Amino acid sequence: MDHGTMKTLTYYNEKTDEFVFGTQTVDFHDTQDLFLSFLPKGSSILDFGCGSGRDTRYFLEKGYHVVATDGSEELCKVASAYTGVQVRKLLFQELQDENCYDGIWACSSILHVGRTEQPDIFRRMILALKEQGYIYTSFKYGAFEGFRGERYFTDFDEAGFRDFIRAFPELTIEKMWVTSDVRPERSNEKWLNIILRKSIIS
Repeated sequence: MDHGTMKTLTYYNEKTDEFVFGTQTVDFHDTQDLFLSFLPKGSSILDFGCGSGRDTRYFLEKGYHVVATDGSEELCKVASAYTGVQVRKLLFQELQDENCYDGIWACSSILHVGRTEQPDIFRRMILALKEQGYIYTSFKYGAFEGFRGERYFTDFDEAGFRDFIRAFPELTIEKMWVTSDVRPERSNEKWLNIILRKSIIS
């Protein structure tokens, strides 16, 4: 485990209550519902880095089948209790599922992976997706990479992400948009949101 991952996981394990308080009750329905609009009713979703379990719980309530993972042992405990499903303790680099999911929800999660490791994570997500499956992911807006406090971040803007994703011809950008942080105290922070579709290359 690299230093950035280790320090970031330590943060989430030690600041679990603070993180959960700041995210679990945030209204994220517009983005959740947009993602769900691309998926068949009742289909399978991987919540990849589920954090507090907010999104897993919402998807379950909407009738979807959800597998939830997180790298933080403490967040796994909290999210399991909140959602009623057993959250798998899993680092992003450990995903080995193949052809399992109609959708992968990676909300504010894989941004903690360094830029040089991002291609490996995307390859793993592509393998885990079914044909014509969808990925939602989000990054802080910009080109920064490094620590903010005790957590490691990789940021993207539109141009940077388009350049990055060219390495994956299986993935098509269906929608990419910029939003302000939904937490009122952070409304000046910008996020890049992306929905990608997987196609089979002939």
